[in-house]
Amino acid sequence: MIARAKSFTRAAAEIGVSPSALSQTIRSLEERLGYRLLTRTTRSVSTTEAGERLLAAVAPRFEEIEAELAALGELRDRPAGLVRITCSERAAETVLWPKLASGLVEFPDVKVELFVDHSFTDIAAQRFDAGVRLGESVEKDMIAVRIGPDMRMVAVASPAYLASRPAPATPQELVAHTCINLRLSSGGTLYAWEFEKDGRPLRVKVDGQFTFNTVRPMIGAALQGFGIAYVPEDSAQPHLAAGKLIQVLDDWCQPFSGFHLYYPSRRQMNQAFALVIDLLRHRTR
Repeated sequence: MIARAKSFTRAAAEIGVSPSALSQTIRSLEERLGYRLLTRTTRSVSTTEAGERLLAAVAPRFEEIEAELAALGELRDRPAGLVRITCSERAAETVLWPKLASGLVEFPDVKVELFVDHSFTDIAAQRFDAGVRLGESVEKDMIAVRIGPDMRMVAVASPAYLASRPAPATPQELVAHTCINLRLSSGGTLYAWEFEKDGRPLRVKVDGQFTFNTVRPMIGAALQGFGIAYVPEDSAQPHLAAGKLIQVLDDWCQPFSGFHLYYPSRRQMNQAFALVIDLLRHRTR
């Protein structure tokens, strides 16, 4: 910079330091090398033989550094990088994948890893950028962004199953029915079916021949007449519309907060992560 400007004053102005500070830096470098690099006069500054040799060796590298810094500057305007998200299989299939598959077509430099895990993963310890949970399960010290609508669980059974016995009128009557259980991946316990009516919550432990740890086989068992299943409404909806399943206890099945993306509040957000959040954010029509 000094050799090109031939002046400490002009060079110092370009890099935003004082001439005296720049002069002291050069003196320290000359003392460490044991060679004078610049010849100073009252009118100009020029390089010595040692200074010219050093300049010829390092100048191309400075140009490479400047080019790389410029390229990094361009990345700030074009989102790029890897975003890792831990989520349930259901969240990946119904919310994340549909939105990301269409939204990231124009951003090939943004890479997303969806890691399916039904337990409550420590995203900081496992080096994830974010996780996905139902809104009511997000820890209070996390930033939560709604990415899906409210959800509802529904109790369903096949016409063949209900033809042989009366449909339950209250959740308590489920104990007299054959039910299809769900074993929770976090903790390994059986899910107690949660109902609510007129502000009155009620949890019922059911029993039956089959237990699964995912929703899809539960619906399959219900379709084949093995009992009543308690599953997300949108998973059962195609079968309800086709008449292959019948919903019971509708007035006891209330909506609850849907999927939320969560991440630590102290996280420094890059443009790739900000883009993913914007694509996933739930927008009411």
